[in-house]
Amino acid sequence: MAKKLRVVQWTTGNIGSRALHGILTRDDMELVGVYAHSADKVGQDAGQLCGFDGETGVRATDDVEALLALEPDACSYNPVWSNTDELCRLLEAGVNVCSTAEWINGHRLPEAERQRVLDAAHRGKASMFGSGAYPGITHALGIVASAACERVDRITVTESVDCSLYASKDTMSAMGFGRPADTPGLEENLRKASEVCAEAAVMMADAVGARVDRMSFEATFIPAYADDDLGFMTIGKGTVGAIEGYHRAWSGDRNVTASGMRWTMGTHTEVPFKLAHGHVIAVEGSPNYRLVAQCLPPRGTVDYMGPGMIYTALPALNAVPAVVAAPPGIVTYNDLPYITGPVPA
Repeated sequence: MAKKLRVVQWTTGNIGSRALHGILTRDDMELVGVYAHSADKVGQDAGQLCGFDGETGVRATDDVEALLALEPDACSYNPVWSNTDELCRLLEAGVNVCSTAEWINGHRLPEAERQRVLDAAHRGKASMFGSGAYPGITHALGIVASAACERVDRITVTESVDCSLYASKDTMSAMGFGRPADTPGLEENLRKASEVCAEAAVMMADAVGARVDRMSFEATFIPAYADDDLGFMTIGKGTVGAIEGYHRAWSGDRNVTASGMRWTMGTHTEVPFKLAHGHVIAVEGSPNYRLVAQCLPPRGTVDYMGPGMIYTALPALNAVPAVVAAPPGIVTYNDLPYITGPVPA
């Protein structure tokens, strides 16, 4: 592009700080503003908030109007949970949004709420895009692998990981970990908490031209046989220490795509599956393909959390140029050209 894209970073938590660092290292983007969710971050330099070497001159603020007045081309949107009012405000102002917060195509939302986002995008002539590691780029890998098939029967993407390194008690508890395995409504709570994965299953079905007639979800909760103290939370004996579950898209009586999880926390749970420590992408058809995507730290180091945050943040951030160039509306990987990371100058 002839000019640098003006980008605002929205929140600077685990994911947002990695996206912020990514903006500062790209030659085709200019950081013009940072939204701080926490009051103690207001006034801090962007470099300080993401471990960047040196001051940037851009200081965090909680003044949304001031950020919109900067007329950014795009917003790197990384809160834990998506907020429709925030999305509409950004899109209506003509700001393209690239999100890691519960967004693939918006179909998990009530139709009226999704329509609000779509209408805001058209009014502002902006585009809404969501990705991440899972759901997100791993499902795009399933779509890409299907290109080598003569016939596609089903695409299944499974996140198969030990979640113990993700120190977020609220998030893990919402998924069911640490709760009694016989808690009423546990499966429905997990379905709702992970419903963005169903959006990814629909995206894959759309990509291969499969009609989606209905969605389903099933899950198994496996109790721990002894206590596990993870530091940030405890998995007590008899509470959920492992989960296996899948969102499935059906065309008639055929399960055409699935997006699921095989998660464990702690070491005191007997599971009926073997962890892949990554994402397993299985394409069934003629022929069959099986890919395992693993995000690994640099050689000689053992920091898995840092690379994992990059793995989640950068698929959305690296899509900014393509999303800015896309027609207004809600877009997915099916609507964009190949997204790649930048090569240093």
